[in-house]
Amino acid sequence: MPARANTARLEARISTDLHTMLKRAAELQGRSVSDFVVSAVQDAAQRAIEQAEVVRLSLSDQHNFAEALLSPPETPPALQRAFARRNKLLRTE
Repeated sequence: MPARANTARLEARISTDLHTMLKRAAELQGRSVSDFVVSAVQDAAQRAIEQAEVVRLSLSDQHNFAEALLSPPETPPALQRAFARRNKLLRTE
C-alpha cells in the first residue's frame, strides 16, 4: 500500500457566484476546482510572504546602503567605552 502524503484540509464558505467563477477558471485551464484554488492560494501566499520579508530599495537607497557598508562612520567615543566595559565584564579581550 503506498504511503499517504501529509495533507491538511481547508474549508471555506463562498458565494455561489464565486464558486461559478472558480469552476469556470479551472475549466479554462483544464484543472479541477481544488487544484485551481490550491495553486492560486499558494501563489498569493508566496507573494504575501515576499512582500513582507523582502526589502526592496530604490537605486539611490542601494547606493547609500553600499556606501555605508564600504565606508562606515567612525565609532563614537561613548560606544567605544561601552564596548570596552562589555569586554571587561565578559573577559573577552
